[in-house]
Amino acid sequence: QAELGVNEHHQKEVVSYMRFARFKRGMCLKTVDSCFQDLKDSRLVEETFTVDEVIDILDGLQSVVHSEVESELINTTYTNVLLLRQLFSQAEKWYLKLQTDVSDLENRELLDQVAEFEKSEYTSSNKKSTADPIKPKLAPLNESGSELLNKTVALLQEENEKLKARLRTIETQATAALDEKSKLEKSLRDLQMIQGDQKNNTNQDITELENKVAALKSQFEKTLNDTTANQKFLEEDLVTTKHDLLKVQDQLSTAEKELEKKFQQTAAYRNMKEILTKKNEQIKDLRRRLSK
Repeated sequence: QAELGVNEHHQKEVVSYMRFARFKRGMCLKTVDSCFQDLKDSRLVEETFTVDEVIDILDGLQSVVHSEVESELINTTYTNVLLLRQLFSQAEKWYLKLQTDVSDLENRELLDQVAEFEKSEYTSSNKKSTADPIKPKLAPLNESGSELLNKTVALLQEENEKLKARLRTIETQATAALDEKSKLEKSLRDLQMIQGDQKNNTNQDITELENKVAALKSQFEKTLNDTTANQKFLEEDLVTTKHDLLKVQDQLSTAEKELEKKFQQTAAYRNMKEILTKKNEQIKDLRRRLSK
């Protein structure tokens, strides 16, 4: 049996449409035949006709046949448009954009292939039982899959926006921490210039502050890197969601837990900032004491 290069389900749909087209073609041919038969029965009742009578008879037959064929061709065009509409409607519900190549409709090689397929299908169907089961109508699209896909995509987009907002917040906090570090370093340098003889007593405090500032900077850099990596992961996950919904949901849940765990650690930053504030007050107090 000739093949059309489509899967079994679609080939069955093609066979169903070809049977419908064969039936309509047969009805059209019967109509044309009846036009000729009506002409024979109604007009060809005499043995001889003049040239004008023959021309009149042929003109009348031409008009009737032309009207019947034109009507059938128009109906065939509208039928094909309805068929395309069904296919396009299903594709649009899955956000697909189908394309057609009209030039292939006049490809003689492909047309011969379809003719051979129809011939083979018609021959094989004649060998089977004459009572064919009624073909089901075009099945309605299952809306649940599309809705689940849309909800998942929307959820991932929302999570992505949240992660971007958190990243911006962390970047702002990191920038503020770096500014604070710069201010502290400047204050330390000024304090070192003023301290003089008391330098040995304050070296330990300065070293402790520097270590805490370095630890704070390292912690924020690590948080920024982790957040950036998680953001890239979620963006890539958003692209592949349409193909593996269950996998995306699992990854999204895992990423959410990891992010929640990391952002729960921001309490350490607040504690560190409080310590730095206290140290800053101590430095100010020390400066006032040194001034006195």
